[in-house]
Amino acid sequence: MNTEAPKDPSESSLDLLERARAGDASALDALMARHLPRLRRWASGRLPRWARDVADTQDLVQDTLLQTFKRIDRFEVRGDGALQAYLRQGVLNRIRDEHRRAGRRPPTSNLDSQLPDSGASPLEVAIGSQAVERYEGALQRLRAEDREAIIARIEMGFTHEELATLLGKPSANAARMALDRALVRLAAEMGGAAGKASTPKGSKGL
Repeated sequence: MNTEAPKDPSESSLDLLERARAGDASALDALMARHLPRLRRWASGRLPRWARDVADTQDLVQDTLLQTFKRIDRFEVRGDGALQAYLRQGVLNRIRDEHRRAGRRPPTSNLDSQLPDSGASPLEVAIGSQAVERYEGALQRLRAEDREAIIARIEMGFTHEELATLLGKPSANAARMALDRALVRLAAEMGGAAGKASTPKGSKGL
């Protein structure tokens, strides 16, 4: 499949989606080229080492996107950010399937280095497994727009200009301010979760 960048980068993903639904193969190629690199980067940060060894991340994400786009008629068009979240959920479901598939394998000797291990994901290595749990929980408690802004910028490497398009903001500066507000809310949510975790059961605190 051709995954070169779209010839017209100003064309929105939703425009491309409508063309792809109508059978335009070039629009589907453009959607893949636009979303594959970023979703591959996001997935590589979430996959534990064994999953990255067993299934090449690019192949996993590309296959997932192809399967998701085949069912894209189920997607309710609400904006570029909603489409990004829909595709990311498809990849996340595939990652979970990989986890379950590995979990069903019979126990093996530690000497067999060819089999997957239970190593942490890069995200867990960077901030710790407990912090990841707080981060994930805090993300889910945020508004959808705040969540998309954080994931797109922090985990997927969107520029502020690209973030403005994703969020429907009038300018890169407006997107930056929206991201700043989202990060403040995330920090507050994570701080609250950390405080609850450190308070012993039955304790009323100070």
